[in-house]
Amino acid sequence: MKRFVYINEDDSIRELYRDNRISNRKYTVFNFLPKNLWEQFSRFMNQYFLLIACLQLWPLITPVNPASTWGPLIFIFAVSATKEAWDDYNRYLSDKKANEKEVWVVKHGTRKHIRAQDIRVGNIVWLRENDEVPCDLVLLGTSDMQGLCYVETAAIDGETDLKTRVIPSACMGIDSELLHKIKGVIECPDPDKDIQRFDANLRLFPPFLDNDVCSLTIRNTLLQSCYLRNTEWACGVAVYTGNQTKLGMSRGVPEPKLTAVDAMIDKLTGAIFIFQIVVVAVLGIAGNVWKNTEARKQWYVLYPHEGPWYELLVIPLRFELLCSIMIPISIKVSLDLVKSLYAKFIDWDHQMVDPETGVSSHAANTAISEDLGQVEYILTDKTGTLTENKMIFKRCCISGIFYGNDNGDAMKDMLLQDAVSKGFPDVIRFLTVMAVCNTVVPTRSKNDQIQYKAQSQDEEALVQAAARLHMVLVRRNMNVLDIDFDGSTLHYELLDTLEFTSDRKRMSVVVRDCQNGKIILMSKGADETILPHAYSGQPIRAISEAVEQYAKLGLRTLCLAWREMQEDEYHEWSLMFKEASSSLVDREWRVAEVCQKIEQDLQILGVTAIEDRLQEGVPETIETLRQAGINFWMLTGDKQNTAIQIALSCNFISPAPKGLLLLIDGKTEDEIHKSLECVLLTMRTSEQPKDVAFVIDGWALEITLKHYRRAFTKLAILSRTAICCRLTPSQKAQLVELLKFCEYRTLAIGDGGNDVRMIQQADIGVGISGREGLQAARAADYSIGKFRFLTRLILVHGRYSYNRTAFLSQYSFYKSLIICFIQIFFSFVSGLSGTSLFNSVSLMAYNVFYTSVPVLISVLDKDLTEKTVIQHPQILFYCQAGRLLNPSTFAGWFGRSLFHAIVVFVITINAYAYEKSEMEEASMVALSGCIWLQAFVVALETNSFTVLQHLAIWGNLIAFYVINLVVSLMPSSGMYRIMFRLWRQPSYWMTMFVIVAAGMGPVVALKYFRYMYRPSKINILQQAERLGGPILSLGSMEPQARSKEKEVCPLSITQPKHRNNPVYEPLLLCDSPSSSRSRTQFDFSQSKTRLSSTYSRNIKSN
Repeated sequence: MKRFVYINEDDSIRELYRDNRISNRKYTVFNFLPKNLWEQFSRFMNQYFLLIACLQLWPLITPVNPASTWGPLIFIFAVSATKEAWDDYNRYLSDKKANEKEVWVVKHGTRKHIRAQDIRVGNIVWLRENDEVPCDLVLLGTSDMQGLCYVETAAIDGETDLKTRVIPSACMGIDSELLHKIKGVIECPDPDKDIQRFDANLRLFPPFLDNDVCSLTIRNTLLQSCYLRNTEWACGVAVYTGNQTKLGMSRGVPEPKLTAVDAMIDKLTGAIFIFQIVVVAVLGIAGNVWKNTEARKQWYVLYPHEGPWYELLVIPLRFELLCSIMIPISIKVSLDLVKSLYAKFIDWDHQMVDPETGVSSHAANTAISEDLGQVEYILTDKTGTLTENKMIFKRCCISGIFYGNDNGDAMKDMLLQDAVSKGFPDVIRFLTVMAVCNTVVPTRSKNDQIQYKAQSQDEEALVQAAARLHMVLVRRNMNVLDIDFDGSTLHYELLDTLEFTSDRKRMSVVVRDCQNGKIILMSKGADETILPHAYSGQPIRAISEAVEQYAKLGLRTLCLAWREMQEDEYHEWSLMFKEASSSLVDREWRVAEVCQKIEQDLQILGVTAIEDRLQEGVPETIETLRQAGINFWMLTGDKQNTAIQIALSCNFISPAPKGLLLLIDGKTEDEIHKSLECVLLTMRTSEQPKDVAFVIDGWALEITLKHYRRAFTKLAILSRTAICCRLTPSQKAQLVELLKFCEYRTLAIGDGGNDVRMIQQADIGVGISGREGLQAARAADYSIGKFRFLTRLILVHGRYSYNRTAFLSQYSFYKSLIICFIQIFFSFVSGLSGTSLFNSVSLMAYNVFYTSVPVLISVLDKDLTEKTVIQHPQILFYCQAGRLLNPSTFAGWFGRSLFHAIVVFVITINAYAYEKSEMEEASMVALSGCIWLQAFVVALETNSFTVLQHLAIWGNLIAFYVINLVVSLMPSSGMYRIMFRLWRQPSYWMTMFVIVAAGMGPVVALKYFRYMYRPSKINILQQAERLGGPILSLGSMEPQARSKEKEVCPLSITQPKHRNNPVYEPLLLCDSPSSSRSRTQFDFSQSKTRLSSTYSRNIKSN
């Protein structure tokens, strides 16, 4: 579909499209309540609690006051609704500010001020310097004589470098006074969210241009939320408005991610629900049998001889209401609250602030922090993620002659400087291509120094290097490039630009040399896209060797080429190029096809080599996370050898002979299949544990995923390390999806727009706020300033979050189950009638006040100090394996709640029942026993006490008595004077002591036994911390210096050999087998017990 935008037409035509009103609100005043309630009740647990609350409105079956369920339910819904309303109100204020901003618009040939929301499609909008662009515009004119303007696109892609935009060729030369009267039509696609593409055509009506078609691209647009910079004024016609702008279309609510902990909680909730149904059925049947056999014999029961048809349902429904608290109503709110705090801890972590840029870490997704502690695979980009993305021109090869090999820097190579000064033709052509074949814009600083604005770091490095070698790009005048070479000015007329794409992997320009009138095609790109297009007979062996040599050094390579064109050849091609550029359907494909026709018979001039250094701390970070049992895959668009060298430098793989790389390659499907099967066989059968990785490029991966996906999936399960080169963004996302299909927890990290799909596909997406902008960071769940902050993000924040959530979720079930079990036991002494031991006020306060505060403070708990956790990353295994939250640990909490319920009930019944006191007193004694036990349970499970935790645990106990003393003063509460009578009885306090001693004694004894005689590795570390003894060190985290020989040593790249089953067991609290570090006095490897020696998380049997 497409739309036609008529420039400066009347309002009747503009009514076809919506106005420029922006609305990011989720609700309105009228639909807030029904829509919010619908969203909340779309969750199963909320539906369940609503059903229970409705059943409690039936007086015949409810054992307690309906307020005991309705109160917490309304409170929880109110909290969620309030949060949603507040967020939506803030969105409304932001929209209102944007909508009411005043802008200049041309109305009836004159400029007028209107509100931004009143802009219509077809209006001409006038902008001044530093104005924000109110909608998507097609440029018509600027204050610059060349038709250029500069925009800041940080709000869209996060890139702070200014970008150039240019008016369409059809508008060149139109006087600014005539822009008010311009008429024409723009044929463009319907709104979409692709901010990198705009395929449209412009026709201006006479007298401006006689209906000639002018193609438009994204370079002719100003997108909403950009800012006009360094340009006095610019004007454009509105093509997309309101929420139909590219930015508005890209907004949206991402799909919620389900963490492994949430999935486990859902399963446990389902198990408890089934258990509850069984208990209700058994007690319901038993209650009906007792009613029909024994109850009718008791005169005081007053059961009628004949009841209604639903009589058999009354007792089962009573027990359903009585047992409904097995599933804690407050668990979701509690988890949401603590997860928000986990996210804030990440935001507040001063140790994760980049000292260079001041960028701090940020958690955009507050719901998945615990998943960070269960990461098994990290898939990382290379450029800008592992490296600094600061490009430095280091070496080059021109016509087979190497420059910069001796001293490692071509700029200091006297041989190259002599070649430039003597004007060697090949060298001059090489430098000319470096200076001309780009989209760099030179600007002048205040002190009249030339500064280059480039969208690509590689282009900027090449242009700066050419300038240092006296080939200086001075200015761009319209379509003319001025080059200063040794004091003389060279002029090149830019005829056409053949832009770089991820498919073409090259860029070309067609220019006319104004000195001699010759037409020249200049190209630069990857070797596999340039060398095959060399003219027949050209010796390119030296160029290929140079590419390989530079790649082994970890340098980024680009091949430069050119050729002269004849006038008639260019004229014929130009018509085809113009036609393809004007196409609204498959424009990119058609343009690429036309470009292919001219980029032939090239003269290869040479190769450039650019250094992109590793970020500080990358090798140490990867080594630490590897010891934590995390596997790494590198997904990059770079050359194979470059990626391998970077992988060597950052501890991805070990150098030969220890490291072994298995290549999956081939020219045909058959060859790739054989290579894949060979690598798979090697992985399965090797007898020696080696550091093995496989390497695959984009072509082989495409064939593999299409035809041999099953075999590649098996390889992915077996492999700890992979290097995937020459990948497209979609292939990166496919690999993430593959690992997720194998049920691994994946983390994808990148820094550029080409990493967004991979980041969004992963269980956890991490974006680096780097030199390529903030596109990745904005699309990610977490953003960090540098790769090295992954260590703290995973080992500290991820692990703590998992531990705390595991405790909180299981404790929430425990505190609900203990009350429910007491209710069930009481039914056996109350004729299985479904009568509640506790009154409604106590039950309502129990979940909302008495037991919530202490557990929420558990967000401050730390089982080990941060220093110890980072020193011993292997303990992350407990989180990865789900050791703290699984059916076994939940069974332990289930058993504890059953045991404590028995203790409380038996002691309470024997001390206060059977005519010794009123039922209300026995109820309060049982409730007090539960509160006392839970206080000691929380204290026992707390590892690090702070003042806040002490206040929460013991202060909450005091608050329990204060609240009940106050409630006991109210005659209508059903507890009148109860607490005052108990308070004064020594037997009450003796009962509390016996309950605590009997309930906590076995628990403490079991915990002590495990701690002393069957300690986990975490227990051993805790003991070491408390004793203050030396802890086994895993070595310095400082970057290790590498000799130049070690940097360039060749890697053993062989065809697959034998390899054993790569089941990986992290070496808990001991050195890596590849290290030779000495041990300190406190050697934990001599512990009496060990974890299972068969940690097989890498092979999923289920």
